[in-house]
Amino acid sequence: MHEFNKGKRSGQPGRRLIGVILSATICRILLNVARRFAYPFAPVLSRGLGVPLAAVTSMIAVNQATGVLGMLFGPLADRFGYRLMMMTAMGLLVAGMLAAGLAPHYGVVLVCLFLAGLGKNIFDPAIQAYAGENISFERRGLVIGVLEFSWAGSTLIGMPLIGLLIDRYGWRSPFFALAAAGLLGLLALLLTVGREAGVRRLHSPGASMWQAWRRIARHREAQGALGFVFFVSVANDNLFVVYGAWLEQSFRLSVVGLGLGTGLIGVAELLGELMTATLADRIGLKLAVAGGLFISMLTYLILPLVGRHFSLALAGLFVVFLVFEFTMVCFLSLATELMPSQRATMMSTVLAAAGLGRVLGALIGGPVWMAGGIAGTAIASALFSGLGLAALFYGLRGWQPG
Repeated sequence: MHEFNKGKRSGQPGRRLIGVILSATICRILLNVARRFAYPFAPVLSRGLGVPLAAVTSMIAVNQATGVLGMLFGPLADRFGYRLMMMTAMGLLVAGMLAAGLAPHYGVVLVCLFLAGLGKNIFDPAIQAYAGENISFERRGLVIGVLEFSWAGSTLIGMPLIGLLIDRYGWRSPFFALAAAGLLGLLALLLTVGREAGVRRLHSPGASMWQAWRRIARHREAQGALGFVFFVSVANDNLFVVYGAWLEQSFRLSVVGLGLGTGLIGVAELLGELMTATLADRIGLKLAVAGGLFISMLTYLILPLVGRHFSLALAGLFVVFLVFEFTMVCFLSLATELMPSQRATMMSTVLAAAGLGRVLGALIGGPVWMAGGIAGTAIASALFSGLGLAALFYGLRGWQPG
């Protein structure tokens, strides 16, 4: 523990802690790939499993429910340690992927994707809380930004590799590859994460999950943070679920063109994470989140104005997702310090609120688009972002890191 505590006091991560962050980033790439690859390769899974495409999309929907279940593991991480939860998450990934590869039946693959999603929602709050525990607040944006490279990495690196595996070795090969890589990731964490690193044990043995959540509910800063992440997630998914329809309808875009748009979003996410890692700590996380969300509101409103030309429309979407990613990663860095005694509980609740926001955004996105086109979508997303900004000001008014 000496090396970790030294890193937190000095603000500079120690060498062993850098190893933890790098190992965790790779593990998160694997978890994100396992959770996301069913989206672009749904037709391949449909043919391989011999089920309708609707059955595969149902598997994806079940996967989304794991965000709420992740709340159950946040209090456990605060009580028993972040290391245990990270190992558990990778164990679920390995077991699920191996089972799906060995027994390629619909029910097994359904459970496999569920376990991958659950693993991600166990791992994320644990590693975020771990970073909050061991990295000084002045360096938090850098470390969380590096960890979040895994999200863009799963799109820019993971998906092409999955495509190559399927093309050369068949549709079952990604499951075996992810199981093997996940096992290596688990071993890397076992070697780098100290046995007692991150264990706080601040709760009494009789403290319940309900008591942990009640503390969150009574905390003004936490209330504001949950409102913020819920509303901005609604705003982003309200656009995300219809941007393809907008491009296709406005510019008669081909599948290749839609793929280009998706690739640009992946690049935007990567740049947003790089901006967080390099700029957020210099600006200050509170200012970065508030300023980023205000700019995000403006970028939504600009979309209808640039929607007459394809190149400008793509540029507008690029800026929207870049600013959104920067704002969200800065916010996650900030949220790790809002409740230091319950970091994992706080982060798991944040991720659950974001998941609920994405569900609502996806539900309203279609009707809003059909009723008002891109202008209606842009206005709705800007309004929800405004609600998120109001929640942020309510929660963080006068707050300073401890």
